[in-house]
Amino acid sequence: MSGTWGLRRRRSPVDEQRVEPSGGPSGGPSGTLGGEPPRIAVLTITRDEGEMLARWVDHYGQQVGRENLIVFDDGSTDGSTDDLPCTVQRLPGFRKGNFEAGRMSLASGVARGLLGVYDWVVFTDVDEFLIPDPAIYADLPDYLARRREDVLAPYALNVVHHTAVEGPLISGKPILGQRAYAKFAPLMCKPSIKRVSASWTCASHGIRAPYQPDPGLFMLHMKFADLDVLQRQADLRNQLALTVGRGKGSSWGRSGDDLATLLTQVTRSVSADVAVFDPTAIVPAKLVREEDGVHRAAGRGHIDNLQAQPLVRIPERLHGIV
Repeated sequence: MSGTWGLRRRRSPVDEQRVEPSGGPSGGPSGTLGGEPPRIAVLTITRDEGEMLARWVDHYGQQVGRENLIVFDDGSTDGSTDDLPCTVQRLPGFRKGNFEAGRMSLASGVARGLLGVYDWVVFTDVDEFLIPDPAIYADLPDYLARRREDVLAPYALNVVHHTAVEGPLISGKPILGQRAYAKFAPLMCKPSIKRVSASWTCASHGIRAPYQPDPGLFMLHMKFADLDVLQRQADLRNQLALTVGRGKGSSWGRSGDDLATLLTQVTRSVSADVAVFDPTAIVPAKLVREEDGVHRAAGRGHIDNLQAQPLVRIPERLHGIV
């Protein structure tokens, strides 16, 4: 792992991250009342992302209950939000030139209201899957019942389709296991979970509250997990960048062919000695920077990160979860 992120002596993930429940108001775990499991709401904003949205609903629905999921549909035309077993709110569309600001205002405002009912609110894109380390925690409620922080962020991996050794994804089967490789993504170690009203900003990579990524929490980012899905989704987003200017300064400004070529290039060679990702080898404080009261993930954008970061193996204990 690059020294940019502050390597340190390896320790056991279990020794590093085990947190014993502390007494709450009635002697229960921190963040709960009377030892009850924490109430958790999970939000996403989506548009024409059928390949991942069904997996997102299944994953978070199993963790917190589908009745606690809210999907905001930003004008999907592929039918992906029809008949979902959770709350779907159809949006009239973000104002031109105000996509990111509007998205952050919506997510932050909804989260602020939900915190009047829920203990925690989670906000992710549909291709982002949070997984507490299964060596330590049973599931997301177990993880959050033990946390004392107000804002939580994961250690993120960009899962990649290693086209030289892996075939297309098989629908209906977990991605992890079909995909064994990834690249550490510091920019994706973002404040995805909170129990305070502090607003998200910087495309949800920042928040107006302090936080530190937790090596006991993984995020598996699936944008690059399948060559065909990447190509199709990139072309849809590139069209939005060209027509209404959304994300034109990001990877949305790249065509599907461009990103497919990049993915093939960065996974071209494979070696038997590719290391297993070890989150405890990275100093969490190196992953956050603070500017004018905004604490945000520090790292390169997707393209630069894919080119610069070494290939790592996804820990086998995560296989089959997503």
